[in-house]
Amino acid sequence: MESLDILIWILGSAMILGGLAGTILPLLPSTPLMFAGMLLLAWHDQFIRIGWPSLVLLVVLMLISCVLDYLAGAMGAKRVGASKEAIWGALIGSIVGIMGGIPGMILGPFLGAAAGEMYARKDVMRAGQVGIASGIGMLLGAIAKVGFALAMLGAFVLAWFI
Repeated sequence: MESLDILIWILGSAMILGGLAGTILPLLPSTPLMFAGMLLLAWHDQFIRIGWPSLVLLVVLMLISCVLDYLAGAMGAKRVGASKEAIWGALIGSIVGIMGGIPGMILGPFLGAAAGEMYARKDVMRAGQVGIASGIGMLLGAIAKVGFALAMLGAFVLAWFI
């Protein structure tokens, strides 16, 4: 193996592992970084082991994971019958919260949903319930994101060796 080959393998593997770590560490692009590493390794292998069907599957898993990342809090709020304002608040809180690390990712959707519900219905108890539901949605979304990342890794490894 040439030194460039080794460098590409190290970079691709680091991107995959970094993305996997990003599923639980904020501010790291989790599944997009994993996909980029997988694409780099597939390209380096001239798409012999990882072909287009595998890449399409990986893209689909990555996109679902990304969408879920932003919508999980809003889906949690919607599940308890939150107002449109609360759902938008949870979505905006999710996006803004990402900048605040783990506390921001938890508090962003909660505070956004609670603020939206408070604005819409002026009921503190209801706003708290909606906020909690949004936080639970984010937690479940984070667990699902780890599952999608592991599914991506499994599909990649399986395609590589079969």
